[in-house]
Amino acid sequence: MSNHLLSLTTFLPILGVLLLLFIPRDSKGVLRGVALAVTVVTFLVSLPILTGFQSNAEFQFLENVPWIAAGPFVMRYNVGIDGISLWLVILTTFIMPLAVLSTWTAVEEKVKEYMICLLLLETGMLGAFISLDLFLFYIFWEVMLIPMYFIIGIWGGKNKIYAAVKFFIYTMVGSLLMLVALIFLYFKGLDAGFSNFGLLQFFDLRLDPATQTWLFLAFALAFAIKVPMFPLHTWLPDAHTEAPTAGSVILAAILLKMGTYGYVRFALPLFPDAAHRFTPLIATLAVIGIIYAALVAMVQEDVKKLVAYSSVAHLGFVMLGVFALNTQGITGGMLQMLNHGVSTGALFLIVGFIYERRHTRLITDFGGLSKQMPIFATIFMIVTLSSIGLPGTNGFVGEFLILLGSFESSLRWWAVVASSGVILSAVYMLWMFQRVMFGELDNPKNQTLSDLNAREIAIMVPLLALIFIMGVYPNPFIEKMDPAIQKLVAQTKPLGMSARQMPAMQGLPVGHPAIPGMAVPAVPAVEQAAPAVADPNEVK
Repeated sequence: MSNHLLSLTTFLPILGVLLLLFIPRDSKGVLRGVALAVTVVTFLVSLPILTGFQSNAEFQFLENVPWIAAGPFVMRYNVGIDGISLWLVILTTFIMPLAVLSTWTAVEEKVKEYMICLLLLETGMLGAFISLDLFLFYIFWEVMLIPMYFIIGIWGGKNKIYAAVKFFIYTMVGSLLMLVALIFLYFKGLDAGFSNFGLLQFFDLRLDPATQTWLFLAFALAFAIKVPMFPLHTWLPDAHTEAPTAGSVILAAILLKMGTYGYVRFALPLFPDAAHRFTPLIATLAVIGIIYAALVAMVQEDVKKLVAYSSVAHLGFVMLGVFALNTQGITGGMLQMLNHGVSTGALFLIVGFIYERRHTRLITDFGGLSKQMPIFATIFMIVTLSSIGLPGTNGFVGEFLILLGSFESSLRWWAVVASSGVILSAVYMLWMFQRVMFGELDNPKNQTLSDLNAREIAIMVPLLALIFIMGVYPNPFIEKMDPAIQKLVAQTKPLGMSARQMPAMQGLPVGHPAIPGMAVPAVPAVEQAAPAVADPNEVK
């Protein structure tokens, strides 16, 4: 069973889809119950992956079987996880039951189709995180697009069609560029003796600088759209604002991580020279995104749109940490992916709770809600403090490591400028909280609002627990991912650099304690030598 845990976890939601097909459309309670049960079982099935995971740099729970052979194209069902993808898989299975539970009263029309879309989306997201075959990854990458398009376009707000089409076009453009790059990379692999799309063998493929540059740009653009990075972020506020609550939660907590995960899993180790070449540009765009999104969030009158722009700023921090290209920066970036999923997912749930009661998200329509809804106000405050990175909450650890890693790399001055984003996030989040929760309760419509019910509290309790657990004791999360991150740092070293040059390039003296135990493999003396050809059935 353990050999197929990843497949079982990934495709259990498909079994749920098949069950939903046989349930009458009018049985809304049964449809919701089945969807919730399937997502809960999927989460429980994923827990042995976490408990059975060994803290090392190797890929685990591997499955590698023949899948498609068509002419020169050979695709295998090749899946596995390491410390980088482990927590993203767990985050996905953890968030999905909460997302389904949040729809209990929010969605009343086409409930059957809605639940089917949520389950299909879960399979697509999990499949992308576990894929070790380039073609298989692309299939799951595209599978995610379709159900989210329908979730926004059918169950969204008044501008849902505009938001859904914009989301689809942006993502599809990036996906097509990535597909072209994948095919080109595959033929380069064939020339080197590779026989399939297996990702791990391509880490050893030596590409000339020009080829690396073009392929990196194609992958980077696709992932930058998904993150999204400035200036490719404009689809996100519309999609978040128009999507139903569960759609916004999944989009913020998981889907946006596909972009940052794509950089870590594919763009950096496949094209290390190009990654270093474009580090200043990407870091600059990340810092611009942090500052710009914070300033735009400050002037928003719609609470949901404010939270959407905060996502752009937070993910700018993630990108800055990833492109610090050192252990602390990437660790901080990975932690911040998880933190953002928990905190921003919780914020969108909170916005959904108040929208169900008042059917408005305008800040000016609220005020003094803490008097009427004390439980809601308490939870809202905790999540707000988490979002701005208060020490003791999960947001602090990730941002601290990102700024530390960036400051100790070649991105020192980028880190200095980006640190102002921490201050700005406190400004727009606390100002929004003050206007919504405090002041006079003078609006008659707010004077009759009910506090959170048992279902809504049950949704928030696991998220609040994680906020404090990850903030007070993040070590278990870091320990699992650290060996894989150290291996990634070694893989992203430019091919022409020696082991002694690498720390200096990162702005660190040789033997600096910030990179303890990081083994850097020696670079072959002759770079033009043909790479060793791996057995296509052998998993490295």
